[in-house]
Parts: sequence; C-alpha cells; structure tokens
Amino acid sequence: MRVRGMLFWGALVLLVLPAAALTLVRLLGLGSAPAVRLVSFAPLALPSYAAALVLLAVALLRRPARGAGGGRLLVPVTVAVLVGLGLHAWWLAPLVTGERPATEGRTWSVLTSNLLAGQGDGLTVLRTAVAEDVDVLVLQEVTLDALATLDRAGLAEAYPHRIGEAVPEGRTDGTMVLSRTPLGEPVRVATDMQSWAVDVADPDGGDPVRLLAVHPAAPTDVGAWRRDHAVVLAAARELDVDLVAGDLNATLDHAPVQALVDRGWRDATEEANGGWQPTWPSNGLFESLPLPPLVQIDHVLTGPGWVGTSSRPLRVEGTDHLALLVEVARAADDPPAP
Repeated sequence: MRVRGMLFWGALVLLVLPAAALTLVRLLGLGSAPAVRLVSFAPLALPSYAAALVLLAVALLRRPARGAGGGRLLVPVTVAVLVGLGLHAWWLAPLVTGERPATEGRTWSVLTSNLLAGQGDGLTVLRTAVAEDVDVLVLQEVTLDALATLDRAGLAEAYPHRIGEAVPEGRTDGTMVLSRTPLGEPVRVATDMQSWAVDVADPDGGDPVRLLAVHPAAPTDVGAWRRDHAVVLAAARELDVDLVAGDLNATLDHAPVQALVDRGWRDATEEANGGWQPTWPSNGLFESLPLPPLVQIDHVLTGPGWVGTSSRPLRVEGTDHLALLVEVARAADDPPAP
C-alpha cells in the first residue's frame, strides 16, 4: 500500500507541477526569457490537468471514510487541479466555440509557409496552392535556390506578382508575398527578418486587401523578439492592414499577439472555430525525438471588417513548420438577426 501511495503521489507531481508552471506564466504574463519561451506550451497544461484529475477521482473514490496521511491532501489538490483545468479550458474555448460572424463577397485564401532556410519542400507548397486555388502565398525563409526551383516548376506562371527578396543559402531572412493578382507598392517593415506590407488587388474590382507579411525574431533572443513585435504592431496600426500573416514566432498566449487582438485583429483559426492547430516543430525538436507539433506560432490574423472562415495546417517535408491554409472573407455590414 505504501509503494502504491508513493507511485500515486509521484505521478501526480509529474503531472501537476509542470502544468502549474504553465498556468502561472500564462496568468501572470511574466516577461523573463524563460517565461516567454515556456508560455508557448501553455495549452499542454490542459491534458496534464485532465490526467491528474482522473487519478485524483480514482483516489477519492477508493479512500477510506477517514483518510490519513496524504489522503487529507486529496480534496485541496483536487480543487487546485480543477481551477487550473478551468482556466486553460477558458483560454482555449474560443478556438472551438463562439459565434461565426456573417460574411459577404468572395472568399480569399492565404497560404503561409516557413521553408526553413530553403530546405522545405517548396514544390509541395506550390502544388497545394494551385490545387486549392490559393490567392496569396506568404513564404518565409526563402532562399535563392529554393525560389529558382519553384520558378522552374511554374511558380512565376501560377503567381506572376511578387514582392520581397529571396536570400543566399543558409540565411533565414527571406520573406516573399506571391499573388495571382497585381500587388501595390510594397512597404518594408523594419523587423530583423524581412516583413512587408502590400496591397493585393481584388480580381472582382473591389477594394484591395492590405496584407502585412511578417517574420519577427524568435524568442531565443527575447529582446529582439519584443522589438520586432512592437514594430509589427505599430505597422499594423499605422498602415491599417486587413490581414497579418506569417511565422509570428508567438502563440495566442503571448503578450504581443494579445496586443494585436486587443486592437482589433483576430486569429482566423479562432474565428473559424478551427481548434488548437500547433504548427511547430513539425519535424520534432531533435532527430532522435520525433515529437509532434506542440506550438501554434504560424498565423493569419484578420483585421476589422474581415472574418476567418476556415483554417487547416498542412505538412511540408524538410521544414520544421506546418504550412497554414486559411480562408477569409469580408464581414457582412448588416449581419442577420439571431
């Protein structure tokens, strides 16, 4: 019995302590480098709390009427686990529930993909874009060789309008926007890696879509990460962009994305009730440890007047990111009464 109790409490500690750490960094918005990195994994606390709750429920059902020793801790620990579970369920609920606003006019499709310094299978991205009739491609970490390969495969014919710059091999700062319809004069946004604002012409003659294609720094350098996100937020506001798309190197739990949400942008996956869609690391953290994607850092955000209608991740071999295919539409001026 004593061994069984030790195993029970050991398993509970392994489940609850990491989950509690994720809850605290998410709840308190701590700005230290370790906290910024840790909050990326905040959604993983939910299954940990759920598993802990199952263990606690079994223990509560089996305990004697007058528990002794560690049994007296079961009720307060259960209450704490329920609180943590409730918080994370509340934070994740908008991804799966909520009213979907009415839309009007044509649907626009946007495909964003990080090619991992040109190592990703860009041909898969191109074939998918053509097959899905994608309007706009937003590519990060585009190298000269990768772009040449794509052009030989028909990229320039399928998407004849482009802005941004491919970079030499080994670099990660190549960001490009490729479109079926004409693009306006691009505006370079001063993140460490390339980010661009550009108008995309509406093929039906309506107002152009103002797109902000971004690739801020990763939080390996938290100072650069904060500076880049401040630049992205300022550009989104000053240029009054309709869509923000790319590898944001931040999740919906991070303060910079919350700042965008507070100022009117919404995650298209959330608007579409698409659920939790982690996009990194699609090739595992290490070759010997092939973990599934755990962090949702690739996004399309919609500005006021726009609504995300669908969202799904797509596997691309050779890169550490899943691509993200999103459909958006203009919000209806007068949505129907419920």
